[in-house]
Amino acid sequence: MTVSATAKVASGPESQAQGSSFYSAMRLLPKRERSAMFAIYAFCRHVDDIADEKGPTPEERCAMLGVWRRAVDSLYTASPTDRVRDLAEPTRRYNLAREDFLAIIDGMEMDVGEPIRRPPFEVLDLYCDRVASAVGRLSVRVFGMEEEPGVLLAHHLGRALQFTNILRDLDEDAATGRLYLPDEAMVAAGIATHYHPVGALDHANVDIACRWLAAKANEQYKAADAVLAKRPKGKLRTPRLMSAVYRTILRRMEKASWKPPRERIILNKGDLAWILATRGLGR
Repeated sequence: MTVSATAKVASGPESQAQGSSFYSAMRLLPKRERSAMFAIYAFCRHVDDIADEKGPTPEERCAMLGVWRRAVDSLYTASPTDRVRDLAEPTRRYNLAREDFLAIIDGMEMDVGEPIRRPPFEVLDLYCDRVASAVGRLSVRVFGMEEEPGVLLAHHLGRALQFTNILRDLDEDAATGRLYLPDEAMVAAGIATHYHPVGALDHANVDIACRWLAAKANEQYKAADAVLAKRPKGKLRTPRLMSAVYRTILRRMEKASWKPPRERIILNKGDLAWILATRGLGR
């Protein structure tokens, strides 16, 4: 799973986000919006962990995700369950959409059962819409964006961040039998279908496949920039910072290349401080 690489901390919505790539961006928000984002993030971590947890069978995982589906349904009644207690107030205040929460669970179900391996780009795009852009659609409501520019930003920035995550987490995902690089990219690189994910990533041409997806990511960053350049209504410093951080990660990977052996690119606190200090993040 590549929704985000995080340090999984004990309990509470904010503590679950600590150590994640999004934590610094969330901290830019006012307290009320920050609490809402931490609650959304905690929900994502819980359902993501079900897809990744070792031990349960696919049927058991689907049943566990089913419990979360029913919990989401309860958010839209007078009696939300304890499981989604922290989401109840943000859902009412920001009119968070049930279908976006359920789309995230749909995305996790795509990771249950047979591992995703070099999917057609159309399937990868659907996966990214569910596990990333759906999170974005919830987030832009918290940011106070209007519907049209908010949905458009969620579409493009969600995909840009997820493509970047995929390229950063190649080896981690391959160790679990997953390979999110799309089939079209692998064909362009001349990498045959019989390779196990680990073997595919050891192929001499894997850098070609990765740059195919990196180009898609850069297209999505540019499209997100175009939305933000129009200065739509809302608290935009958080998505601007998220874009700046992940674009920096992508550029460093492009410079280093994806040829084996690879080192996973991680930004430290100094890198984040530099981005905050030097980028005109605006409002």
